[in-house]
Amino acid sequence: MPDTDLIHNPKGGMPRLLEIMRCLRDPDNGCPWDIEQDFSTIAPYTIEEAYEVADAIEREAWDELKGELGDLLFQSVFHAQMASERGLFTFDEVADTMSDKMVARHPHVFGDENRDKSAEQQTRDWEAIKAAERAGKQQTGTLDGVAVGLPALLRAYKLQKRAARVGFDWPSTDQVIDKIAEEAAELREARDELTQAEVEEEFGDLLFVMANLGRHLGVEPEAALRAANAKFIKRFQGVEEKLSKIGKRPEDSDLEEMDALWDAVKAEQR
Repeated sequence: MPDTDLIHNPKGGMPRLLEIMRCLRDPDNGCPWDIEQDFSTIAPYTIEEAYEVADAIEREAWDELKGELGDLLFQSVFHAQMASERGLFTFDEVADTMSDKMVARHPHVFGDENRDKSAEQQTRDWEAIKAAERAGKQQTGTLDGVAVGLPALLRAYKLQKRAARVGFDWPSTDQVIDKIAEEAAELREARDELTQAEVEEEFGDLLFVMANLGRHLGVEPEAALRAANAKFIKRFQGVEEKLSKIGKRPEDSDLEEMDALWDAVKAEQR
């Protein structure tokens, strides 16, 4: 039976959310849509909610962030409820696993290690602990454990970062930039002479090296591209506003006019 008092308690906190999720999945009285879902059908929503959290932070929309974090939390609750139904684990076990991991990975805070160390040393220690955890899972390869489900650009960045730890890396950014020029030339050749599949392959190679350049420059490529997307939206909206003032829409304009307006918006926004 549902705990109706808890469900309708506006201060019910985490127990309230867990009870709501349990009721939504109840095979007799729950929501038909929620009952039909499984891990694979919910996973895309989990990814989407994580991006919406990042979007709210990017826009500094602090009034929206609470709701977006709640949406992301609900995804964890949904997965944990499905796992509990299968006898795999509970939400409390998820929380305990995370707590155990954080305590183990921060011996300088929760253990006997000296806290007086640089951020760089803490990062090296963190990576050493994670490497030991991967070894415990029999993930002994350098690239093991880099999640397949990550966005491709972010995964490329992480794969290259892992490879660099064992010395598989260009020593300088100049060599990376030279490689970008080489890959761009190969892409041009593929466009002119090769198949569409080969064009796609060369395009992927170019993106992969661009991610590597970001790593060498201390730039996280996924975040940089997200910021570029936001900048493009802001500037194009400025173009639309200027067109609207003269009674036009983009489809009524042409590239030359919109390019000139783009330059004007760009100058105003600097």
